[in-house]
Amino acid sequence: MLRGVDVRPNTRVGPDRSGRGALTTVLVAHFITAAVAPLLVRLWGRNGFYALAIVPGLATVWALFQLPAILNGESLSESVAWAPQFSLRLGLHMDALGLVMTLIAAGVGTLILIYCARYFNDSEPGLGRFAGVFVAFAGAMLGLVLADDLIQLFIYWELTTVFSYLLVGHNAEMKESRRAAMTALTVTTFGGLAMLVGMIMLGETAGTYVISEIVADPPATGPVVTWALVLIMIGAMSKSALFPFSLWLPAAMQAPTPVSGYLHAAAMVKAGVYLVARLTPAFGDVPVWQGMALFFGVVTMVLAGWKALRQYDLKLVLAYGTISQLGFLIALLGTGTRAAALAGLAMLVAHSLFKAPLFLVVGIIDHSTGTRDLRELSGLRQSMPTTYWVSIVAMASMAGLPPTAGFAAKELAFGAYTHGGTLDTVVLVGLVLGSTLTVAYSLRFMWGAFFDKEGVQPTPVHAPGALFLAPAVTLAALSLFGGLLSYWADPLFAVYADTVPMGDHETYQSYLALWHGWELPLLLSAVCVVGGLVLFYFRNRVVWLGTRLAFVNPERNYRRMLAGLENLALQVTGSTQRGSLPVYLGTILIVLVVAAGIPMITGRIWDGPNPQLRLWDTPVQVIPALIIVITCLFILFVRRRLFAVILVGIGGYGVAALFYLQGAPDIALTQFLVETVSLVVFVLVLRRFPSHFSAPALKGRRIWNMTIGLATGLMVATMTWFALAGRLQPSISEGYPAAAEEAGGYNIISVLLVDVRAWDTMGEISVLAAAAAGVASLMFVRRRAQPRKAPGGVMALSVTKPPEPTNGHGSVDLGNLRVAPQSMHVKPQWNRTWLPGADSLPTERRSLIFEVVSRFLFPVIMAISLYLMLTGHTDVGGGFAGGIVAGLAFIVRYLAGGRFELYATAWVQPGALIGAGLALATGVAIGGAIFGGDVLAGNDWYVNLGILGSPHITVSLFFDIGVYLLVIGLILDILRSLGARIDEQIERDAAHAEEEGSAPGTAARAEEVTS
Repeated sequence: MLRGVDVRPNTRVGPDRSGRGALTTVLVAHFITAAVAPLLVRLWGRNGFYALAIVPGLATVWALFQLPAILNGESLSESVAWAPQFSLRLGLHMDALGLVMTLIAAGVGTLILIYCARYFNDSEPGLGRFAGVFVAFAGAMLGLVLADDLIQLFIYWELTTVFSYLLVGHNAEMKESRRAAMTALTVTTFGGLAMLVGMIMLGETAGTYVISEIVADPPATGPVVTWALVLIMIGAMSKSALFPFSLWLPAAMQAPTPVSGYLHAAAMVKAGVYLVARLTPAFGDVPVWQGMALFFGVVTMVLAGWKALRQYDLKLVLAYGTISQLGFLIALLGTGTRAAALAGLAMLVAHSLFKAPLFLVVGIIDHSTGTRDLRELSGLRQSMPTTYWVSIVAMASMAGLPPTAGFAAKELAFGAYTHGGTLDTVVLVGLVLGSTLTVAYSLRFMWGAFFDKEGVQPTPVHAPGALFLAPAVTLAALSLFGGLLSYWADPLFAVYADTVPMGDHETYQSYLALWHGWELPLLLSAVCVVGGLVLFYFRNRVVWLGTRLAFVNPERNYRRMLAGLENLALQVTGSTQRGSLPVYLGTILIVLVVAAGIPMITGRIWDGPNPQLRLWDTPVQVIPALIIVITCLFILFVRRRLFAVILVGIGGYGVAALFYLQGAPDIALTQFLVETVSLVVFVLVLRRFPSHFSAPALKGRRIWNMTIGLATGLMVATMTWFALAGRLQPSISEGYPAAAEEAGGYNIISVLLVDVRAWDTMGEISVLAAAAAGVASLMFVRRRAQPRKAPGGVMALSVTKPPEPTNGHGSVDLGNLRVAPQSMHVKPQWNRTWLPGADSLPTERRSLIFEVVSRFLFPVIMAISLYLMLTGHTDVGGGFAGGIVAGLAFIVRYLAGGRFELYATAWVQPGALIGAGLALATGVAIGGAIFGGDVLAGNDWYVNLGILGSPHITVSLFFDIGVYLLVIGLILDILRSLGARIDEQIERDAAHAEEEGSAPGTAARAEEVTS
């Protein structure tokens, strides 16, 4: 246990060397594989998991080749600038701890993917999605253990939460699976948010978010650092299911067995353990860090071990055993001494090697017998001998029996606390008690799974195949050889342990080996075995006693807490959210007026020199201003909704005129186009509304509303007036021309959007995509189970003759319209009749002049849109304006030919356009990081086209093209949802009213609205 000669220095930190992109390649390869996984599984069925195992397998092999450098104290580092202005970077770092975690996450992940190929059937629902999420989960775990930045680590931390939610809830049709997934998501998200706050506090105090720099030079302990460590420890505890956050992990056993095995042995729950191990070299001597790790670790080890003795489901026995072992690991790695750190890392590896095969064995038993209930299993020792011996080896390691890796690590763990003071003695007692319970539930697992039971018939089984057993056999063999060869594994673990200071009572350096002589730890191990045998012998009384002492049910209390929270939210919402938009808007405006109006009333609106107030820059601005004011006043007295919409549009055009007169033609054009599209959307929606507003409000309410409106208008106008006239510092816009020229453009607005503030534009187009989904969901909420398509499918119209009206009302019998259902990608038919969809319109809706004009206007408008998109960097326009103009072209086609013409014209799905636009913009951003060293970094070229000239091409042009496609997709989505969908509803209502023959007024009104 203690080496007689101190042969190692207490610090072994060698130089960093560049990973040469290898670390990044490992991560990217996992996420790319995750993206193609559904396709592979669709092509090859469950055998696709073999192909998916190649990537983590290669990552494992690559990591093994880094052993010599890591043993020499070196580490691999890579860094890519993310947001340099905020000192954020994408940093990856692999040292001894990172290497060990990489081997665990990638190595165990490889074997479990191979196991999946035999565990699932080809008919498993959602198997492709499961495969993709699982590989992405492995990639997120690798990113977490290799991240060298606190914020980056948090991102991967939350990714593991999201992916685990999807994996635990794989069987979404089962209520228990959905509930388990939501519980895991809620608990771990709470801890993650607390951890994020702690990381920000720690990073700001340290002056850096780089983990390796914080560990090498930790900030001085103070109140901020102390609270930061408390919050980070809470996050680690929630992720690793320590008390009082343990309830989510047993519930997660609803997941398929491969998920349970990976979750417990190598992935999510190990994230909290890793975080504690990563920060202990810097903060292991901080009392709050050490105290929380020891207290909650030991308490969790004992309580979970005791509860494991009362479980009948084999997976639950292992689940509570995992919680117990996680408490053991957190206590060891959070102690802050070299001996405990060495023991903790050895136990971390041992736990992965024995817990993974045990879960795989449970899956094999479940597949072979159809049950996991140990009360129903009997005689499997004879019928499944290979599975039995795999379990024997893995169970021996879990119980800490020689000659396994678990025994060597446990001996070292006991020795870490045998030479200390009172605190070490208390901790040692807790660890011995917890290890005794571990022996007991290990024996309960083996007896319940394999041995004969009185009164239970031998369980019929079908023998598992060799490939099904191979992963479990491999892991169990590693657990055995890990103990036999533990002395040779010691140098790797020691590289990490040497970064932790030796304890006050550590005179000699500890080392990992299978045999340390006849010492106290060996005696304590014998006590644990004897105590475990006694508890197992009296197992029925233990279950009885445990049931009587189970005063607290964490899951029941959690459900009650959630129910109480929901009731409180319902009461608060019912009191404050009355469903009245005028009340909500009035409350917001009153707060705005009061908060910003107090300085006006108190005379503190301006503390600087006297502002140079002016009413206008040119008298011409008065004209659009008066138009805006007059239209706003008229709106107050209009009773028809359509007139109100038109007046709002006129006011918007007045604003566009003001922009133009102010010298901003680009903004004026965008405002004009947005106002036009908004006007069309309003008119489409108004078809389902009464033509007039409801009865006027009471006089008192109208006066109150007018008062709020006037106060808000006066306050905003006054504040804006003074702000514009009383500038104290030079305008930031003075640097815009130089920035535009540097970016290779002359249109300052466009350069700002796609170069200088491209991050903002990325966020805005993401919001547009979300808005498209929201609009569509409002209209298609009643048909969620059906694909979004027109009647008969997404169609290419093939009209050979105009359909004849057959219902006597000028509308069309859709049965005479030949519609060819197609796939989601419909090829246009260029040799067809122009505007065939117009033939489906009622006679009163058709306009020959409009149809002829639209035939001429459509290609012209599309050409204009392309021109605006291509020249936006140097002239008025851009991708946003060009996309709106293209959308107006489709609006013209829709108004001229109806919804069938829209389906035939826009043969590409709106979702595909939106996705392509987002993908292109995102690709430009990522490409900048790869080739330009910075996300969204730009570049430009002059392309020689001979007699056509040398056009100037910039990277931002491709970003603009993405915006262009996304905006077209958004407008098409709106047209399909608020135009074609409402058309369909109106036609259906009219047909239903006609069939009923009892509501002629309804049919007449439907035709009136349609026209």
